[in-house]
Parts: sequence; C-alpha cells; structure tokens
Amino acid sequence: MWLSDQWKDYEVIDTSNGEKLERWGKYYLVRPDPQVIWDTPRDNPLWNRCNAHYQRSSSGGGQWAVRDLPERWQIGYGPLTFQIKPMNFKHTGVFPEQASNWDFIMEQIRNAGRPVSVLNLFAYTGGATLAAAAAGASVCHVDAARGMVAWARENAKASGLDGKPIRWIVDDCAKFVEREIKRGHRYDAIIMDPPSYGRGPSGEVWKLEKDLHPFMELVAGVLSDDPLFVIVNSYTTGLAPSVVGYLMNTVLGRRYSGHAVCGELGLPVTDTGLALPCGATGRWTR
Repeated sequence: MWLSDQWKDYEVIDTSNGEKLERWGKYYLVRPDPQVIWDTPRDNPLWNRCNAHYQRSSSGGGQWAVRDLPERWQIGYGPLTFQIKPMNFKHTGVFPEQASNWDFIMEQIRNAGRPVSVLNLFAYTGGATLAAAAAGASVCHVDAARGMVAWARENAKASGLDGKPIRWIVDDCAKFVEREIKRGHRYDAIIMDPPSYGRGPSGEVWKLEKDLHPFMELVAGVLSDDPLFVIVNSYTTGLAPSVVGYLMNTVLGRRYSGHAVCGELGLPVTDTGLALPCGATGRWTR
C-alpha cells in the first residue's frame, strides 16, 4: 500500500460504522466511507464536536449537517494549496490519498533531467496538475466539467502556479485525445482517473470495465517516443490493483517495454494505527 502519510493539514483521526472522522486544516468533518465496515466504539469526543457531518439519505444521496463551517477554506500539501468546499455527494474538492501519487509525479519529473510534458485526463480540481507544474513540467489539464476546471485554476493561483505552462481544457477526454493524435501532439507522461460510469457529450455510455482497455489503447497513441511514466487511478469498487497493472503492462509494455507497479492508495488513521484503503493505482515507468 502507498500511504499518503506526509500531510500536515489533513488527517483521518478515526473510523467506525461506515464513516471517517477527518481534520481538514482546523475543521473537523465526518463523512461516509464504504471501506469502513467495522463498528468500533467512538471514544474520540471530536465525533460529536465535528464542524459538519455528511449524512446519507435512505432514498439515496444525502446532505451536509453543518454546525460551524465556512463556505470555503484552504489547506496545503508541500508547495501546493487547495481550496476546500464541501459539495454534493460528500466531496470536498480534494482526495488526500492522492498525495502519494503527487509525490511520485514530482520525483519523476525532477529527476528526468529534461523538459517533460504531461497530459492529465479526468483531471478534476487539479492535484496532479499542480504537482507536475510545481516540479517544472508543462501540463495539459482536461476535464469535461467546466466548474472543476475553474476550481483547478483557483488552486493553481492559490499555489502560485498560475504563471506556469498549464493548458486548461474543458472537453470530453476521449474526443480530446483523438484530436491530439490527429494534430500530432505527444506527451512524456499521462495521468488519468477515469470514472466508473459516465455519459459522453452525445449520450455515449462509459463503463470502466468495458471501456478502459480501448481507452488505454487510444491514450498510448499520444505518448512520446521516450515516455517517462503513466498513472492510472480508479475508485471502482471491486477492481483489483493487479488488474490495473496487468492492463498497463499489456498495452504499454507491448509498445515501450518498461513495467507497471500496482497497489492500493491508503491513509493512516491516527487513533488506531490502521491504514484506510482508498482505491487502486497503477504506475508504469520505462
């Protein structure tokens, strides 16, 4: 497991009965987590003194019960600064477990000894984009949601990276990659976090189990002749990390050799010493 254990402004304090108690800067949130299937005593008094609690509805979805919380605030990770805004479906705009991937991205780029161009697909609010830009890469940030791209630009400005070579693209990721192939554009590194399920701009249905392999084949077409790395992350329930690694070796190994390392991302839990699993990731390098 790759633990994201270098945070100062974030921690998982405790976990119990389908929920986790977290600290985001100076604010405490309780949010659902499907991995927390154990029901242990909630001895920490912060469970009852949290600033906000996302409560699921029996009819689906849910809502925030807020006691004392600003509309937005900031947290930092190394050179990166993020705007935190509690939003629908329990999210806050940052997936803290991705910090392990950000560290990997920055290390790979800084050690490359050459200019590096990065394509970040399904890029959300830009954690990986900021990490790559902070390490000196030029980045193309692509997401179909205009609001998420705007949020990512806010994070870049807050991190002092708004002057870095970042292209901000609102587009369907597959269609954008197809056009980049026709234009002859190539990238030294690709990062992607595709959804489990979604719909394209013309109503096309995306289902990860069926579509990830052909999408990987497509994306391989925009890699440069000397690629540095590819990262594939997934939160799809039941998808084993080894499947992600096997897929990457199958598609990328055939073209470039190299190898993929796969594993779970995780977050340490302060009160218990456990590591909370948070999705599957594969990292391919030459």
